[in-house]
Amino acid sequence: MIRKHCYFSVASATASQEFESVAPRSHRLSKGCVVKKIWQKWNEINLIKRILVFLVLGAVLGIVAPTLEWIGIFGTLFVGALKAVAPILVFFLVISALTNARADGSMKTIIVLYILCTFIAALVAVIASYLFPIELTLTGLEAAENTSPEGVSEVLGTLIMNVVANPVDALVNANYLGILAWGVLLGVALRIASEATKKVFTDVSDAVSHVVRWVISLAPFGIFGLVYTAVSTNGLEIFTEYGMLLLVLVGCMFFLAFVANPLVVYACARKNPYPLVLRTIKESGLTAFFTRSSAANIPVNMELCRKLKLDKDVYSVSIPLGATINMGGAAVTITVMAMAASNTLGISVDLPTAVILSVLAAVSACGASGVAGGSLMLIPLACSLFGIGNDIAMQVVAVGFIIGVIQDSCETALNSSTDVLFTAAAEYRERRKAGKAIDYSEWEK
Repeated sequence: MIRKHCYFSVASATASQEFESVAPRSHRLSKGCVVKKIWQKWNEINLIKRILVFLVLGAVLGIVAPTLEWIGIFGTLFVGALKAVAPILVFFLVISALTNARADGSMKTIIVLYILCTFIAALVAVIASYLFPIELTLTGLEAAENTSPEGVSEVLGTLIMNVVANPVDALVNANYLGILAWGVLLGVALRIASEATKKVFTDVSDAVSHVVRWVISLAPFGIFGLVYTAVSTNGLEIFTEYGMLLLVLVGCMFFLAFVANPLVVYACARKNPYPLVLRTIKESGLTAFFTRSSAANIPVNMELCRKLKLDKDVYSVSIPLGATINMGGAAVTITVMAMAASNTLGISVDLPTAVILSVLAAVSACGASGVAGGSLMLIPLACSLFGIGNDIAMQVVAVGFIIGVIQDSCETALNSSTDVLFTAAAEYRERRKAGKAIDYSEWEK
């Protein structure tokens, strides 16, 4: 009996211990489920709405309680996270894009139009930045080294030295020119690799892009801290500065949409381009403005091409390709923001250097697709051309997120609508060369 009693006592004690060890674990699991649900609910709310709410909250607190300096740490952490992930993002995006790039002879005209018009977009942005120079209110300008290039020879010298930098050193020190150069070399070299190897780099690129999306999902908190610091330090006048910057950006995009791009279409088709321009903006641009995703707008563009009676064998390739490399709006954003950073630091940019910036912006913009805020994440690459440090460049990126509520929508609308526009222009050029008539009346309404 004693042994039996002891047995049950031990069994009871063991069961009690097991229960106590399991119960806290279940409690922890339930807490984990709650956190997961909160995160899911947070991400279900539209990012624009979240940014607007925290932007207003930061501005109000900056006026009402300007002494709460600890709020600014949210902005500092956000900028720090961007600084950490941006070099890796650029490196793997470029490798993945070049490794998996596909193009045949029938696509040459469309690819030329995509690249040419992206360069034109950057050039328009440079001219606008000369006509309407913007200076930004940033922190740490006193400590920033003014490494202003004295001419195009110094720019080219810096460019060459950064290009041949050690790839590991380029990643560690955020040398974006070196990162871009090594990304291009590795991307081209890996084109002969097996499909399995190429998929590895695609998966890594997707994974890094996913990390960026996590960081961007926390942008409202970062903007909350940044806006609070800006308003508590400079007052509501800071929004006048942001408004001027936004006007230059959007103005460039409207000029491209209604002046520059129609001229390119006319050169191809020798026919009034505006019926085609207005149709693409109406059916593609407006949708892309609200979805803010070129990839999500691909089905819309494919359907519009069908309505325009374009060759399916061509547009089934050119539309997805355009969502990747046709980035005129991104080139505008990268160029204007980089020029604003140079103006803020008092760096004088001569014409040859501005042309180099346009080329660099056009090339880097081609890697901006598929990533939330992709064009903003490539601003440091353009800033590095002027010797602007990563600390200042990332503050400019943060300003881009503040105005991104409108900037990103307009940028996506321009990018996506021109995918259809240039596909049609290239086909009309081939029809014209073959002596065939171009008849807008054959379009489906």
